[in-house]
This record gives sequence, structure tokens and C-alpha cells, in this order.
Amino acid sequence: MDQAMIDGLDELVGTLRTDGYQVIGPTVSGAAIVLAELRSAAQLPAGWGVETGPGQYRLRRREDDVMFAHSAGPQSWKAFLHPSRRKLWSTTADGTFRAPDEETPRYALLGVRGCDLAAITKLRDVLTGGSHPDKHFQARHQSLLVVAVNCTEPGEVCFCASMGTGPAAGPGADLTLTEMTPTDGHRFLVEAGTDAGRDLLARIGHDDATADETGSARTAVEQAAHRMGRAMPEVDLRSLLAGNRDSSHWEDVAERCLTCGNCTMVCPTCFCTTTEDVTDLTGDHAERWQHWSSCFELDFSHVHGGDVRSSGESRYRQWLTHKLSTWYDQFGGSGCVGCGRCIAWCPVGIDLTEEVAQLASDAEATHA
Repeated sequence: MDQAMIDGLDELVGTLRTDGYQVIGPTVSGAAIVLAELRSAAQLPAGWGVETGPGQYRLRRREDDVMFAHSAGPQSWKAFLHPSRRKLWSTTADGTFRAPDEETPRYALLGVRGCDLAAITKLRDVLTGGSHPDKHFQARHQSLLVVAVNCTEPGEVCFCASMGTGPAAGPGADLTLTEMTPTDGHRFLVEAGTDAGRDLLARIGHDDATADETGSARTAVEQAAHRMGRAMPEVDLRSLLAGNRDSSHWEDVAERCLTCGNCTMVCPTCFCTTTEDVTDLTGDHAERWQHWSSCFELDFSHVHGGDVRSSGESRYRQWLTHKLSTWYDQFGGSGCVGCGRCIAWCPVGIDLTEEVAQLASDAEATHA
């Protein structure tokens, strides 16, 4: 492993920590690459890759020391900006109201792929737009620093190229890295995208990139776009889903779907929540908590004593139609970024790109 490269990454992590950031990045834990706090570059998953497929995720040892050649794991960065569970308030028997005693963490996210960078932007638009912004998310996002990574080795279930979110990381990152392993050493090409990124880079030892190095990095990312494991069909997804609510294909999906909600839990853009009130055994203390919810839950659509979507068929249709169609009406674009997590972490291997392709094929046959 190139020592200069390790020293540079260590300096990056150390500088961020000195600036008061909690640095979050990929690391190996158990049988997966997960996101956790980093104290040094040694914690990054050097030499580890993953094999993915429908309902499949496996770590594998690589023959090199590349650090960011793994596709999306079971977590997304959403967990740090829009936590799966948080206290809203508490109260005592005399009615005293207490807001949660918490400080807004300052996160520096290291290793954000293009798909996940797009997901952070979509979450920002959803949760901070409109007349009632989520101030909790807003505070975390405003204090955020992002170090993105251009993808040069997409995974078997990745389809970000067909969703326009990768493999190159788009705007929004403070720094963007491209990992390169030429014959003369392991290096990162670094690009600053904001004033904060430029200030950070100026305080870290680095050399100016040559034209050949910049060109090689660009070529590696461009080539990755042609090596995606999946692709969303090139059809008008918005119209396709809106016009096929009564397709018999939904019944076929329902026969396989367990309605477990895994796809919504690993999705980097699913944002739905619910609240629950809890109390202790004495009844003298009560709390209200917010936690993630899923449109696959039976009572998610419970209204006035009845469930609007009681069948698995209707719940899967709701999820896919919202993600790829009605999201346009609400937020001006697709809710899918092509990370492939919902495919890898579906216990029965349902692949949304295949389901959409089948819907398109059926619709074409019907109108032929």
C-alpha cells in the first residue's frame, strides 16, 4: 500500500476531526461494509470488495489495496441525517414539557458515491422544502461536509448511470476523490467543489495533478458507466407507472413479495416516518418518539378505521409508483437514484429494474 497515499488520507481525517467534525466512512464490520465513525484512514476497507445480486451481498478479498471499490452496503448516509429513531419530547405527570437534550452533530461524510450524493440532495428537497421544513434535518445538513468518491467499479446491482446520478459524483460535494492505481503508486485525484472544500484541501499536503492524471481519472469514471450491472428501461417511467395501475403484473410481484419493508429501510431516499408515545410502568413519565415507517406496513394507510392498501399487491404498487412516478408530481424528479440496495437486500430477490421492464413489455404488447 502506498504510504504517501495513506498519510494523505490520515491527514484528511485528522484535519476534519481537528475542525470538530465526526468523520463517518465505510469500514468492515462482521460480514459487510458499514458506515461508522473513522479515527484514521486505517479503518477504511482497503483490499475489500463485495459481490452483490438479487437477494445477495458477500464480502470478498481483492488482490489490491483499493479502498472504495465496493458498491452500496446495507446502510445509506440517510441514517446520519434523518435518523431511524429520535425523541421528539417528553413530559412528566405534572405536565412539564421537555424538549430532547441533544446537540446537532457536525458530520463529515467520507466516501459518498454519486448515487448517494444525489439521494442526500433529494432528501434535502423533500424534508426542508415547503412551508414546514424538518428543522432537525435542516440543522444536520447545514453543518455537513461531504467528501464524495467517483465510482470506477460499479457493482452487479448498480444502475445509477441509467438514473443520471453516477458513476461520477454530481454537484454538492465539498471534495471529490477519484481513486487511481497506476503502476507508479496508489493515488487519489482530488477536486474541490466548494469554498469549504478548497480551504480544506489547502491545509492538506498535495501535489498538482498532471493533465495525464486528470485524463486517466476521467476515462476510468466514463468507462464505469458502461459496466453497470443493471439498467432501468429507457421508457417514460412516470407515464408507464401511472398508466398501469391495473396491470396483472402486480399480482405476479405480490406472489413473491414478503411485504417485509427491507427495500424501504435500505433505500437512501425513503423518508416516511410515524410517531409513537411510550411511558414507564409508573405512568409518571411519557415520551414521544419518531421512527422510520414503511408503506409496506399494513397500517401505514390506516384511515378512519380501515386500511386503504390491505393487499401486498397494492402496497408494492404504491411503493414503486411513488418512487418512479408520483415523486415527479411532488418533488420534480424521480425518487430512485439507482444504488441497487433494494435489489441486494430483498430476501426473495425482487429486482425493480426487471419489474419495470416487464410492465413496459406488457404495456407494449397490449397496445401493439
